[in-house]
Order: sequence, then structure tokens, then C-alpha cells
Amino acid sequence: MSKTKLIFALDVSSKQEALELIDELRDEVGAFKIGLQLFTSEGASFVGQLVESGLRLFLDVKFHDIPNTVAAAAVEVAKLGVWMFNIHAAGGPEMMKRTVGDVNSYCAKAGAPVPKILAVTVLTSIDGNMLKAAGVALEPRDLVVKYAMSASSCGLDGVIASPLETGMIRERLDGKEFLIVTPGVRPAFATNDDQKRVTTPKSAVMGGADFIVVGRPIRMAEDRADAARRIAREMTELSNSI
Repeated sequence: MSKTKLIFALDVSSKQEALELIDELRDEVGAFKIGLQLFTSEGASFVGQLVESGLRLFLDVKFHDIPNTVAAAAVEVAKLGVWMFNIHAAGGPEMMKRTVGDVNSYCAKAGAPVPKILAVTVLTSIDGNMLKAAGVALEPRDLVVKYAMSASSCGLDGVIASPLETGMIRERLDGKEFLIVTPGVRPAFATNDDQKRVTTPKSAVMGGADFIVVGRPIRMAEDRADAARRIAREMTELSNSI
């Protein structure tokens, strides 16, 4: 079902708010995302509690540091039992390889499930002008593809990328099994807010996205469950037409 492709972003600051949203949407989405705001507010113990309750969680912490530090933090995330988490591709091949290796080693020894590890490419709030201002000559789409190829060669399971670049990534991967999770997805009934490189759920899936992440368009809707169903329905209509 298309709702399994939908990840809802728990971009709130308290356990109470998160639990209310989970209760309201757990039958309407495939997974929940916890980002820096909620993780900082409620901590790793809350993440562990949700995993123990059977929730499928994507921990969106975007680790970016020296290889040893990121790999050590990643092992702690694996201990929580989350479904998926991410690190920055900008951290470089050594950081990515070390993270994959240490997580796989821990999980093998502990008999624990191996979480999906994804690389963040270029944030959807960043455009070409912002990259140039930071001294990066590449256009966002070219940098995204470069990071995706590096992540693939380092053994990561996939990437976080704008829906505008999914087609290019798929083309370069040439059929290789590789997850693409896309934020910056906005259905027709929502605004773009602070996202710059955005598209619709239908276009994201058509472009090759495995999962889409949606937050405010659902959270701010008068009927959240209905908003989630409308997004899933759009993806269902697409799959039925292919």
C-alpha cells in the first residue's frame, strides 16, 4: 500500500505532542521521523520507548563529525533499534565506511537487526545561490548525484535527496538496489514553507523515490488523518496508472 511509503515527521518539541500525533496517524502512515528538535527535547530513551512499542522509526539526526565520533554515535543509534538513520555524505568516504563497518559489526555480535543507514546529500532548503555563497561551484543536482554515488560505493543503503534529483540518481545507479528518501514533498493543498527544491508526492514517486517525508502539510491540517490519506491516495493512483 502507498501509505507504507509515507513517513510522517514528528517535528514537535514534546513527548505529549508526539504521542498524540502517533496515536492519530499510526494507522495512516508507514513510519515516523524523529528529528533534532524532538530528539534534543526528549532524548534517546524516548526513541527506545517508541521502538519497543512497535513503532517504525527513522531517526533524522544527520551525524557529521570525524569518522570515529560518527561511527561511535551510530552504534549507539543501532542499540536503540531504529529502522533507519542518517549521516552527512559531506563527512567523506572514510566517515561513511567506518560507520557502516562499525554498525554492521555491532549488530552481528549482538544479534540485532541492522538499521538502514542513509546519507544526507544537499538539504532541500538549499539552492544554487546558497551553494555558490558557500564556495561550492557545483549546482545542487550535480552535488547530490556526486554524494549519492559516493554513498553507494561506501556501502550505505541509500540517500536523502530532493525529489527533483531522484531520477538522476536512479539513472546513474543503473538498477542498483538503493533507497531514496525524499523530503521537500508538498501536496497541492499545502505551501512550500522554507523548502526550495520541492515537488508533489506523485512526482516524487514517479521520479523514483522509495519513501517520502511529509510534516507540516499533515500536522497543520484540520483533519490530519484525512490529509495523510489524501497523500497516500495520490501515490496509489500513480501506481495504478503505471
